[in-house]
Amino acid sequence: MSEKIYTAGLVVIGDEILSGRTHDKNIAQVASWLQVQGIRLDEVRVVADVQERIVEAVNALRERNDYLFTTGGIGPTHDDITVDAIAAALGVSVVIHPEARAILERYYADKGGINEGRLRMARVPEGAELIPNKKSGAPGIQIGNIYLMAGVPHITAGMLDALTGTLEGGAPLLSETIGGWIPESEVSDLLRETEQAHENCQIGSYPFFRDGKVGSNFVIRSTDADDLQSCVDTLCDGLGTSGFDFTPGGI
Repeated sequence: MSEKIYTAGLVVIGDEILSGRTHDKNIAQVASWLQVQGIRLDEVRVVADVQERIVEAVNALRERNDYLFTTGGIGPTHDDITVDAIAAALGVSVVIHPEARAILERYYADKGGINEGRLRMARVPEGAELIPNKKSGAPGIQIGNIYLMAGVPHITAGMLDALTGTLEGGAPLLSETIGGWIPESEVSDLLRETEQAHENCQIGSYPFFRDGKVGSNFVIRSTDADDLQSCVDTLCDGLGTSGFDFTPGGI
């Protein structure tokens, strides 16, 4: 019996993408993240901030795939209509999620407090759960097999990281951690080059400040044990060549 191939669709939402004012970075980011989860990105659609277009794309791709991701349109402004479109596609109401409201109230407590625009980011299709967002407070949203994420790439990256290992995929996710008193900024090129050289691997970088010193833990993830080991070896070689001490398992 052949092993099931899990697939995902992606709907990139925003007039700014279609006009060329903003260059999309999320397609490559989501695609590479999915590959590491053992899930294949099967189709991408880029649609305008028009509810009927979003509904049409969402319904087509969610029925055809195991998962559907959307990026964009979940912010505080009037043209952020992704939540309304997803609710319409599913035939449910839009509600204020109490936990999302509490998160936003805490996040904005020292930034002028909650207002009508900021409260929009607590709106979800009824029955939805939240995807954590450590970058800017406003959470992502999950309902059924649909995952709604921010359009800003570094915020999307954080939401993907929160989902890592939680989706059922084609193969179990393996990981190794390397840590040290290593400033993330001094090895960013090495991390990027190592990840690019190992297409089935993803490297997450987690800086910390402890005992008056800056350090980082690097988590390498893959569904293939040999690829994982190769990536770990390459990273360790690179760190050693750059003069950094490191600890397998992290610190």
